[in-house]
Amino acid sequence: MTTELSGGRIETINGIQLYYEIHGSGEPLLMLHGFGGSSQDWAVLPAEWRSPFQLVIPDMRGHGRSTSLSKKFRHEDAAADMFALLDHLGITTFKAVGVSGGGNVLLHLATKQPDRIKAMVLVSATSYFPAQARPIMRQYPDSMNAQTREMMLRRHPGGEAQLDALLASTRSFADSYDDMNFTPPYLSTITARTLIVQGDRDPLYPVEISVEMAKAIPQSSLWIIPNGGHGPISGERWPEFLKTASTFLMG
Repeated sequence: MTTELSGGRIETINGIQLYYEIHGSGEPLLMLHGFGGSSQDWAVLPAEWRSPFQLVIPDMRGHGRSTSLSKKFRHEDAAADMFALLDHLGITTFKAVGVSGGGNVLLHLATKQPDRIKAMVLVSATSYFPAQARPIMRQYPDSMNAQTREMMLRRHPGGEAQLDALLASTRSFADSYDDMNFTPPYLSTITARTLIVQGDRDPLYPVEISVEMAKAIPQSSLWIIPNGGHGPISGERWPEFLKTASTFLMG
């Protein structure tokens, strides 16, 4: 069942209500926000992206206007949602951009059905959760300041209950070892042209992980952003990212 909303739709996918928007009429391009974000993070994309691409912009499970989480978030489950959504839309092959958790979901998509993704941009993604990230994940819900919490609440209409479910999943990542566990031989099965974007000051994922991924993924390029943190494409880097990503995706 599809529900029409102003600017988007809600579809029943894998037993949950999944919100998504479609803009443009070109080649399908799946845009995945980071964990804790929403489809509205991509509202700043320029209109020029709607000509070469048909933008498919969902709220991943538990996020935004999609159903709140009833169990811990797993990137693998979110990948299954994306395949089901794309199947519903009749999209067989596509390109993709994913930031942080969205990039992690793309790794699942690209390894489970390699022939479907033609090219992808991974921003601050990781093949596994390293030791340095786990204390940050465990402590994040308690260390979040009021301003950050208010910003996240604006993205999530489900209010405190929806946000608390997401934060519980953030804490659970600290003890998760099977959801994100991509070895180099597994990454070598990816056939998509891949641009890996990483900040060299990322507190979660050391730049060495991106180097390892770039070595393992056959058709990959690596862009290390100097003095960049986690998700280093906002602010003054945004125009450069748009130009680099669009050039890469149009290939």
